[in-house]
Amino acid sequence: MGADLTKAGHDVVLIDQWPAHVEAMKTKGLRIVMPDGELHVPVRAYHLCEVCSLNRQFDIVLLTAKSYDSCWMAEFIKPYLKPDGVLVSLQNSLNDERIAPIIGFTRDVGCVVELSAEIFTPAVVQRNTRHDGTWFGLGELHGRVTPRVCELEAILKCVGKVSVTSNIWGAKWTKLIANTMLQAPIGILGLHSWNATEIPQLFELCIKLGREATAVGSALGYTIEAIYGLSAEEFMGSTDEVLEKNLRTLVTHVGRKARNSVLQDHLKGRYSEVDYLNGLVVRKGKEANVPTPLNEAVVQLTRQIQCGELKPARENLALLERMMR
Repeated sequence: MGADLTKAGHDVVLIDQWPAHVEAMKTKGLRIVMPDGELHVPVRAYHLCEVCSLNRQFDIVLLTAKSYDSCWMAEFIKPYLKPDGVLVSLQNSLNDERIAPIIGFTRDVGCVVELSAEIFTPAVVQRNTRHDGTWFGLGELHGRVTPRVCELEAILKCVGKVSVTSNIWGAKWTKLIANTMLQAPIGILGLHSWNATEIPQLFELCIKLGREATAVGSALGYTIEAIYGLSAEEFMGSTDEVLEKNLRTLVTHVGRKARNSVLQDHLKGRYSEVDYLNGLVVRKGKEANVPTPLNEAVVQLTRQIQCGELKPARENLALLERMMR
């Protein structure tokens, strides 16, 4: 996103906590390898420790950190956000619930993101999603359409397609359902995202995870919202039909090379976002008194991988099948 916005002529500053990545961006610029081309742009990149010496405040902060880093990063950037500035959480999960109390509800704009990428080499990003398959859904937390959301829509159009919604909480829950179905299972099995729709047992598991997440969302009052730029009509049907549309559309857009973020975390030996995806469904399910045994089991298996007790492998499908039974 930073590369596209810089190329489009916007005044962009990139702040990152990976030292080698920042140093490489400073000296080499940022290289984005995409299915529809390659982009190499010089960028202004800063370490976290350098931000205090910038002596400036920002109009817009695009928060692209992992969900578990949301709170401390919101606190970190708060002094550098203009009083009338806005922070956009370009993340998975429902992190606005925790970000808004920190920066103020009037400075938080919600967003749903469809953009697959991975980075293993400093200053080199593999973007799996083409520009015409990238999508952002923007919305005010209170549901009204405001001039600033329309301005953000215009700015982000250089990165991908953008929609404005009056149901951002419903849109974020709909994307959470997709992440619940796809992220953790693919991470546990060490597969590509497209395998989710081509291995019958895995597809069945994904749909069952989605049913639990849908039931929790319904109990809490979230209304399913058409996402990925699809029309409301395309997102209509029975629960399983909507779940299948949600899953198949996401898998199609990210392409066959994509390794999802949870698998990337496992490969890097890092903590993943599963506690904020399937784990969030489990916690919200307890609030709503809706059982979520399969999501809970997936969370436990993911923790075993993070603790080194289990490795991502297709053979783990047998464990998942036993859990389904």
